Amino acid sequence: MELRQLRYFMEVAEREHVSEAAANLHVAQSAISRQIANLEGELGVELFEREGRNVKLTQIGKVFLKHTRTAMKAIDHAKKQIDEYLDPERGTIKIGFPTSLASHLLPTVISEFKKKYPNIAFQLRQGSYNFLVEAVKNRELDLAFLGPVLSNDPEIDGNILFTENISALLPETHQLAERDSIHLRDLRNEDFVLFPDGFILRKIAMDGCRQAGFTPRISSEGEDLDAIKGLVSAGIGVTLLPESVFSESTPRFTKKLVINTPHLRRTVGIIKPSNRNLAPSERVFYQFVKDFFSMLQQFQ
Repeated sequence: MELRQLRYFMEVAEREHVSEAAANLHVAQSAISRQIANLEGELGVELFEREGRNVKLTQIGKVFLKHTRTAMKAIDHAKKQIDEYLDPERGTIKIGFPTSLASHLLPTVISEFKKKYPNIAFQLRQGSYNFLVEAVKNRELDLAFLGPVLSNDPEIDGNILFTENISALLPETHQLAERDSIHLRDLRNEDFVLFPDGFILRKIAMDGCRQAGFTPRISSEGEDLDAIKGLVSAGIGVTLLPESVFSESTPRFTKKLVINTPHLRRTVGIIKPSNRNLAPSERVFYQFVKDFFSMLQQFQ
């Protein structure tokens, strides 16, 4: 069994078409067909069945694809370890981040890191909370920023960088906007603008309201922060958001208020896999991030 055969197999499995796979790999279609036939002969099973001009994985082919992906990720990671062992200040790091950390935290960290390590590159991927956790587990991402930090998963090591308050965001015309702070129960009769089900910031808001003794009435939903802020600006409703999403300013036509009770907070940090070692460039970045935020805490 050769690596070339496995890569050909994965390409055909993804595209379900031999000629398209051949074009993408820049090899002859006959070469791919021959290598897959050799692979099937060695395994003693058929991995594909033909459907006209297309091909489709057999049931055992689907099983083999799952394990092949895992094996190829491990091999790619091993090669990366070797390359970066020779030069630890080069390499590419795959980093995930949630939308709530995209506007300020991530650009700040990456910018400062690049000043010190200009030859290390990044592949950045924005995603939901659950996606980021699973992507770190299955090697799609090397590291991920996360809020709140996961603490009860044996496959993930989480390092808390800072803790931040959750604030209320109201239209500036709201009757409570003249205040500097509120009790969350003051918003029990308001319409709320929240993220859809499955988003961690929705869960934080829902849990906070229930802690205050009510279930929020959700009038509108938005899948990104700009949409949420825009709906509040338009007077559609109120929302609850972490401090970091405001970075240096509050959106126009809105007022941010401190929540006195209950005191809502979330942790923000970086996660890495617990069951494999980081590559040299990943270790450099991971340690840089911890040192960077440790230094910031000293000045606050």
